[in-house]
Amino acid sequence: MLPGAGESNYHISYNSRLLVNRLSEGGENLVTECGTTLLERTRGIVAPYAGREGMLVHALQDVQGVFGYLPEDALRVLAEELGVSLSHIWGVASFYDRFHFIRRGRNTVRVCTGTACQVQGSRNVLQQVEKLLGLRNGETSPDFSFTLETVNCVGCCGLAPVVTVNNEVVPAPEMERVLADLRKGNGGND
Repeated sequence: MLPGAGESNYHISYNSRLLVNRLSEGGENLVTECGTTLLERTRGIVAPYAGREGMLVHALQDVQGVFGYLPEDALRVLAEELGVSLSHIWGVASFYDRFHFIRRGRNTVRVCTGTACQVQGSRNVLQQVEKLLGLRNGETSPDFSFTLETVNCVGCCGLAPVVTVNNEVVPAPEMERVLADLRKGNGGND
């Protein structure tokens, strides 16, 4: 059982580096887009890794690739199929910042808060993005269109202040247009 989890109808979420108990979203009965249950789908994802040592991170990546995050019930299946403890899986998954325990938006907007970006006004850029999206740092929109977060540095200091949308650098003057395009569904392109 994950740290802090009570009964099986609770799962642990990771948000702004805090563990939060949340009611499960249907657990094993949650039906995925392809019509299978979460447990069936997870077993299919994990099957190629069963009985193979050193494959946990790969299996976690595949599970997250399908669901967009790591549902607790999927982690339970992973533990069962790989023969490792749930606490071990939790320890590995929580170590890496690319694994997520709550559902995220289809589009991830990151505002750089590194030194060069701070000097060039990243705080104002973050406030502008928060206003445009109606989100605060660390939040995901109710329709799962956007997740907003800050990042320490994206390595483009000469372009400061920097925003990335889906891991693509967006110059600050184009940010508003790109976000509007994403809302319209054309991928941020004219």
